[in-house]
Amino acid sequence: MSQIASPTPASSPLMAPSLTRRMACWLYEGMLMFGVVFIAGYLFSTLTQTRNALDNRHLQQAFLFVVFGIYFTWFWAKGQTLAMKTWDIRVVDAQGKALTQARALWRYVLSWLWLLPPLALGGLYGLPGGELTVIVMGWVLVWALLSRFHTQRQFLHDALAGTRLVHHKQPEGPKRRRSAVSAPTP
Repeated sequence: MSQIASPTPASSPLMAPSLTRRMACWLYEGMLMFGVVFIAGYLFSTLTQTRNALDNRHLQQAFLFVVFGIYFTWFWAKGQTLAMKTWDIRVVDAQGKALTQARALWRYVLSWLWLLPPLALGGLYGLPGGELTVIVMGWVLVWALLSRFHTQRQFLHDALAGTRLVHHKQPEGPKRRRSAVSAPTP
């Protein structure tokens, strides 16, 4: 008599997306953030009457940190950013429930572990842009590959925040019906 196999993690409703999909989503999110940076930078420059990009640089960076925090906290508490919707990824808490604003904010703060350590190293040693780029890209690669060692294939900042990325296919809405009457031809 054959035994019924227990469900595998692949059949779990909280299955983690592949690393390739998560990193593609991450890159797409970065491209979308150009628009957020542009609008926020324009708003900051207009409000502070900044004429040179290097004037008020640290204040502008702090402003962008807050704007990014609002953007990500808002969308993560709703479950997905636009990039996450595109790649069928959703962020949930450890039990699979929607994030609270506080947990989404904590995830945002911890997500800076993707970039702050190599940027701090670059600032500490005054590394030129090319070397800093290589170090940041290497750090991101190592950070991403570390998810392979997590039991649920989650990134370290997600494990620390008590969140997880899961595969989430949006239900398809009703399909439009074509009109029975065809359009006249010229």
